[in-house]
Amino acid sequence: MLERKIQKTLQDYYRFGSNKILLLDGARQIGKSFIIRYEGQKFFENYIEVNFLEDKNGEKLFQGVTSTKDFYLKLSSLAGEKMGTKENTLVFLDEIQAYPELLTLLKFLKDEDRFTYIASGSLLGVTLNKTLSKPGGRIQKKKMYPLDFEEFLWANGIGKEAIAYMHEKYLKEEPIDNALHNKILDLFKKYMLIGGLPDAVNTFVTTNNIVAVRMVHDEIYELYKGDASQYDSENSLKIRRIFDMIPSNMENKKKRIRYCDIEDKKGKRCSDYDAELEYLVSSGISLEVIAVSNPKFPLRESEQKTLIKLYLNDVGILTNILYKYNINAVIASNSSINLGAVYETVVAQELCAHDYTLRYYDNKTKGEVDFLVDDYDTLSTVPIEVKSGQDFRKHRALDKFIMNEDYHIKNAIVFSNDINVQRVGKIIYMPIYYVMFLTPSTPENFQIPL
Repeated sequence: MLERKIQKTLQDYYRFGSNKILLLDGARQIGKSFIIRYEGQKFFENYIEVNFLEDKNGEKLFQGVTSTKDFYLKLSSLAGEKMGTKENTLVFLDEIQAYPELLTLLKFLKDEDRFTYIASGSLLGVTLNKTLSKPGGRIQKKKMYPLDFEEFLWANGIGKEAIAYMHEKYLKEEPIDNALHNKILDLFKKYMLIGGLPDAVNTFVTTNNIVAVRMVHDEIYELYKGDASQYDSENSLKIRRIFDMIPSNMENKKKRIRYCDIEDKKGKRCSDYDAELEYLVSSGISLEVIAVSNPKFPLRESEQKTLIKLYLNDVGILTNILYKYNINAVIASNSSINLGAVYETVVAQELCAHDYTLRYYDNKTKGEVDFLVDDYDTLSTVPIEVKSGQDFRKHRALDKFIMNEDYHIKNAIVFSNDINVQRVGKIIYMPIYYVMFLTPSTPENFQIPL
């Protein structure tokens, strides 16, 4: 059983209830259904689960259901003996995007409040946008991702006391001891090979066999591509083309999507592929990084949504595509292999899991900065550079960026494999695994004084 941070959210929801229905959104195969089921069966005497994707491909029992009366009738045919009260009955509506009309029905199910409900699915962003009558204030949507690095450490036997010690060192801007550094860095490199998909992590923990892990990656990668054709048959070829292009785009100097390459047609623009890009991002199988033209706080004000980069949602899938069974490409940090795309992917994955919006800076004359995040404590932008090699102190674009007084930069971060933590001017150099402690400011830090 893999421990997940989302468990605390589910436990609070099950224990204390809510005036909204919790809707867990995220890519397939990241563990949504398992963790909802695992926690739900602990808290409720009566547990009812309906998988609407299986129903749509099978009996179609819930097809065309538009009223709560019809819904209860169909539900009773599956689990009538388990339909108790709100206090002792949980109804889990899985893959709810298969029947978009049921998203509208959630509002009325919550108003009647006969049972405790929880729902999950993928493509919920796209589905909700296309839903004519939205459930409004009756749902609370929570995004879920593959295991982040801290969860991966838990799965590999690293205790929470050790992580707490590391966190304290991070806050003090100090390095951890050499022995622990070597162990954590080794696990970080293994995380780049394995990724955070639960089936891949479980396979690694139980077998320590990279071939078995890669079989999991192959299956899920093909599943993601197959889902595109089922969801949008008209645009499936273009969706798959963009998805297939992600690893090669990461090897380019700019890393951005070149729209003319998608169909090998000149003059193509971002607007020509709105539906395809929306699918890739909303389904959770790709991570979108938006360009920022004027990197001042708050970054949202200067987003350029036509200049985007895409990363795969899981670094293990990427290293499978790039290196297959050759683990030394990552573990040994071979100087002849550029691991920049891999390191950037794992940082993008980590930032997303910590609820950051992914943004970057690119200027024809001033260069590119890998990531930008808002710092609400200092009301400033924090540029982040990710370095995979030994020359991590060389960063001309970052230097120019910091020197621009118009940007009001107070702090910048450079992540690398080096153990040392050092502040040089506005730049702080940190070991790459410290990214697991980089989180947005929490609401309790901003209490309004009375």
